[in-house]
Amino acid sequence: MDLLNLLESSTALLMGATFVFSLLIGSFLNVVIFRFPKFMEYEWTQDSITHLSDEFKELKEPLDKYTPKNKPPSIVWARSHCQHCQHQIKAWENIPVFGFIFLGGKCSNCKNKISHRYWLIELFTAILGTTVVYHFGWSLQSLIGIILTYFLVAIALIDFDTMIIPDQFSLPLMWLGLFVSLWAVFIEPSSAIKGALLGYLLLWSVFHLFKVVTGKEGMGYGDFKLLAAGGAFLGMKAVMVIVIMSAFAGAVIGSLYLFMSKNSKDKPIPFGPYLAAGIWLTMLYGNEIIDWYLRYSGLK
Repeated sequence: MDLLNLLESSTALLMGATFVFSLLIGSFLNVVIFRFPKFMEYEWTQDSITHLSDEFKELKEPLDKYTPKNKPPSIVWARSHCQHCQHQIKAWENIPVFGFIFLGGKCSNCKNKISHRYWLIELFTAILGTTVVYHFGWSLQSLIGIILTYFLVAIALIDFDTMIIPDQFSLPLMWLGLFVSLWAVFIEPSSAIKGALLGYLLLWSVFHLFKVVTGKEGMGYGDFKLLAAGGAFLGMKAVMVIVIMSAFAGAVIGSLYLFMSKNSKDKPIPFGPYLAAGIWLTMLYGNEIIDWYLRYSGLK
């Protein structure tokens, strides 16, 4: 209790503790982002082999990597290792950000370069988490806000890598938003339910309208569920703000990505990272944005 009282009384200490804790969470998210898609692929293939065993008989050898002995390592329990030489990473080497610096950006065993992405995700997660706590202070909103932030970081980067938003992330997030509304953390339960419904149905309608007009699928069902989760946390009024912020982020960042990447004009761009950004920004500044719009439009 003394530690909690100290954190409550000192904003600097609270933010410092949040920063360090979020660095550690960012390190764990690196594991989740890398391993979870592989685990999903393994599970899907196992299900397909089980239900379509006859059809897979002729493909037995190409599917050897999906046998139980080759099951992807556990996200929680398996030790981290170098992707090149399989060297198990020591505890001091795995210190967020600083481990990368101490190693000079190279594996201590094979000397292959370590991707800058790992420490950037750790630092990015820490900055976002600390920003949430700075905005909301010592409150239940801060606690729920940083949990939402961690989920959004994982979802955004998995979708960026694989074009998939796992139901195992988006659906629990939506239910968590509905659950915490019982304590009116951000909104009341009725607004959370309406927000979840509107979030899902809005993108569902856009998806089907786009498909009717163009004959193509413009987004995935994971996007519907992610916006539903955002609506569950932030309410019906916030849904349109999320969409606008996501579209703006998508237009700016997507244009830069296309400009900087070669041969990427025909490559599909995931919408999940921009939705995640829209939800996070709306969580912090949604009320201010809505108030500004009402004043600017003369409705308030």
